[in-house]
Amino acid sequence: MRMFYSFFIYAYTCCIGVAALFNDKAALWISGRKDWKMKLKQIDTGGLPVYWFHCASLGEFEQARPLLEKIKMEHTCKIVLTFFSPSGFEIRKNYASADVVMYLPADTISNASYFIAHLKPKAAFFIKYEFWFNFLWVLRQNQIPVFLVSGIFRESQHFFKWYGKWFANQLAAFDYFFVQNDKSMQLLQRLQYNNVTIAGDTRFDRVVEVMNKQKTYDLVDVFTSNAIVCVAGSTYLEDEQLLKVLLQASQQSNMQYNFKLIIAPHHVTAERLDEIEKKFQEFPFVRYSALLEQDQTKQVLLIDNIGMLSSLYAYADFAYIGGGFGKGIHNTLEAAVFGIPVLIGKNYHKFDEAKALISEKAAFVMEDEKDVIETGMRLISDEEFRKFAGERAANYVATNKGAVENIMKQLNDCTVIFKTA
Repeated sequence: MRMFYSFFIYAYTCCIGVAALFNDKAALWISGRKDWKMKLKQIDTGGLPVYWFHCASLGEFEQARPLLEKIKMEHTCKIVLTFFSPSGFEIRKNYASADVVMYLPADTISNASYFIAHLKPKAAFFIKYEFWFNFLWVLRQNQIPVFLVSGIFRESQHFFKWYGKWFANQLAAFDYFFVQNDKSMQLLQRLQYNNVTIAGDTRFDRVVEVMNKQKTYDLVDVFTSNAIVCVAGSTYLEDEQLLKVLLQASQQSNMQYNFKLIIAPHHVTAERLDEIEKKFQEFPFVRYSALLEQDQTKQVLLIDNIGMLSSLYAYADFAYIGGGFGKGIHNTLEAAVFGIPVLIGKNYHKFDEAKALISEKAAFVMEDEKDVIETGMRLISDEEFRKFAGERAANYVATNKGAVENIMKQLNDCTVIFKTA
C-alpha cells in the first residue's frame, strides 16, 4: 500500500508542476521547494535540540504558534517551521520565533529520509490534520517522538472507512494525540489508540494573546468614533454583496444610524481591491492607504494590506467573517475574543467553534440577503441584543482557553523531549 501511496504523491507533484505553468499559487509551490536540500544543509543548530513544527497553511500556523512560542520561551532550542501551502509560507516566511521557515518537501520516502537525517529533530509536531505518511514512517523508524496538536477527526476521514486500515495503522507513528473534542478522542479509541487527551484548541490561547497585545491605529480610531461599526474579515465577492445590502438597508431605515463598514478581504491583490471599490462606489469610500483624519465622514474603509485584521476587531460592534459561501468560514475566534457578535455564511459545519458560538447565541448564520438585513439591522439598532451576544462570545472564548498549558503539562510529564535538552 505504501507503494501506491508514494505513487500518488509522485503523480500529485507532477500535476502541480503542470499547473504551475498556468497558476501562480502552483508556481510558488514548485519554486519554493527547489532548493530545500541546500536550505536544510545550511541550518546551524549550534548543538541545540531542534523542534520541528509542520502546518498546512496559515490557519494551522495560528494553532501551532502559541505552543511553538511557549517552547521557544521556556527551552534553549532551535525551531524549524514548515508549510505545505504557499498561502502560509509566503505570509510567515520571516516569522521571528522560528529559526528556519521552509516548505515541506513532497512526501516521498527519499525526501523524508533526507529531511529527517539532516534535521535530526528532537520531536515533531504536526498540526490539526496534517498526515504525511512517509514522513511519519521515517520519523517512527528513527524513534523520533511525534505529536498531533489541536487534532480533529471525523467519520468521513479515510481512517474510519472500510478501506482505511492501512491509513489507520499509520497513526501509530504518533506518540500522543492532543485533540480538540470528545468525538475525535472516541474515533481514535475506536481504532485502539488510547494515547489521546482532549487538550482543546490552541487557537483560543492565540486569540487571547492577540487581544492582550492588540495594535492600535489612530486613524481607524478617528474613523470609527461615534459610529456603529462592522468589521468584515477575510471576505469574498459573495460576502461583499451581502455587506452592500446591509449598507443599503441601513441607509433606507427610518432611523438614521451612523453605521460604518471596514472590509479586510481575504485576497489583497490590485484586482480584488479594485473590484471591491467598484462594488461600494455608491457609498462614501476610502482605502486605508489613503485614509486621512478628515475622512471620518466616510462610510466604508477598505483595508488594502495584510496584518491588521486581528486588531481591527477591537474597533467593531459586530463582525462579519467571510468564506461561508465557499469552502468554509475563516477564523471566528479572532473576532469573538473581543466580545462582539459574529455573522457568518452557511458553510460553517466543519468548524466546531462556529457551531458552539451559534449555540451560545453569539454567532448568526446568513443564508441570504433577507437574513443579513434582519439580523444585521437588529445588531445595528438594538444595543441590548448586541451586548448580550457579545458577552456570550467573550465568555465562550474565556472558558475554552488553556490548551497550551494542557499540552505542555503532558509533554513535561510523559516524555523526555525537554529533560535532556
